[in-house]
Amino acid sequence: MVVGHDLVEYSTEHSSIPCKSHNFFSGVALFQDELVRHSFHSIKLNFLGYAEAVAISLPLGFIVGLLPLFRALFERPVIAMRYLPLSAVLGPFILWFGIGSNMKIQFLALGIVVYLLPTVVQRIDEVNQTSVNTVSTLGATKWQLVKSVFIPDVTSRVFEDIRILVAISWTYIIIAEVVNRQEGGIGALIFTVARQSRMDKVFACLIVIVLICVAQDRVFKFLDKKLFPFKHAVKRGSAE
Repeated sequence: MVVGHDLVEYSTEHSSIPCKSHNFFSGVALFQDELVRHSFHSIKLNFLGYAEAVAISLPLGFIVGLLPLFRALFERPVIAMRYLPLSAVLGPFILWFGIGSNMKIQFLALGIVVYLLPTVVQRIDEVNQTSVNTVSTLGATKWQLVKSVFIPDVTSRVFEDIRILVAISWTYIIIAEVVNRQEGGIGALIFTVARQSRMDKVFACLIVIVLICVAQDRVFKFLDKKLFPFKHAVKRGSAE
């Protein structure tokens, strides 16, 4: 009877091994699904914040950069915006916009605008004066000068700056998604698994962010070549 009891106990212990293995792989698959879902949520917020920031920064940048009155009034405040500690602005944004996705989008947009708006003004100052003088000599109006010289030149340069600023937006999205973590996002997922001391999952999330940024960088480079072929033609010509 003792031997029989020992055999039953031994078989019970070893029969549980496949169940533990099955639970482990089920947990890994569940985390992968969760990581994909949260990543797409963060990509959506990132894209909406970026779109809003570009829609704000380009027109305001041209106004401040091209009109002397607005340049005199707003150039210094625009440059000073770069030193704004954005993490401290999160509290007022919660007060103004709530704790939903809209607040996170506005916060991301501000995080990009404070860098992109001064950059647009700077790019306007870097426009080749030879091109400006040539078009002016041909009798172009101010609007024709802006449309044919400033807009193509500045937007082609700013597009490169937007590509570089992708990294900054992913930094701020981690801060924003800590608020109301139930909505999801890879920042919320990192905070949750870090509190569970699951450093393996934290590193998995960080690797996914790096891969997303690399993919975004490739997409921006592809769009840059398609939208501004003249810029790359000039580079090839200078290289030859």
